[in-house]
Amino acid sequence: MPSVQRCRSHQFISMDNREDENKMIYFTSDMHLGHKNIIEYSNRPFKHVDEMDYEIIKRFNSVVKPTDTVYDLGDTFFRHTDEYLRAFCCPLIRIKGSHDHGIDAPYMRIITALADNGNAVKIILCHYAMRSWEASHYGSWHLFGHHHGKLEPYGLSFDVGVDSWNFYPVSINQVAEKMATLKPIVDFRKEK
Repeated sequence: MPSVQRCRSHQFISMDNREDENKMIYFTSDMHLGHKNIIEYSNRPFKHVDEMDYEIIKRFNSVVKPTDTVYDLGDTFFRHTDEYLRAFCCPLIRIKGSHDHGIDAPYMRIITALADNGNAVKIILCHYAMRSWEASHYGSWHLFGHHHGKLEPYGLSFDVGVDSWNFYPVSINQVAEKMATLKPIVDFRKEK
């Protein structure tokens, strides 16, 4: 049976970890740690790769607690994988990205979050953006990376990559706030 996790502020609950209601859920993508060329490709504000790596890990660890849950939507690092994994304050639930060769992770993951009012929202996590995803016409959300902040939201979907979020992970509460500003492309939900 799935466990439930209560998140701070908006009171979202994820079907992941019931034992600690103070846990937060975060999402991130496209850190590209150890990839010096990404600084130029994505116009990142860092002088060299070591500065970028340090700052991204520092920002991650400044908001994420060791007991939190973090979904990483791919393209995490290019070298020293074990060293980088040890630098994060909590384990990452990984989803395979375009540069994640040889890792044992799925290309997509589906989670469910509940609001205090009992309404559930399905969240589809994938490195790549989709125009249609499971239950998209019934209000499900889709979070993606890969585009480094260069792809506009489409329906109830948007980029959670570090280039879009000032090199920080995105909390479930930030996701909910952003989704509240978006509209589904097609909506078959019945009015209540």
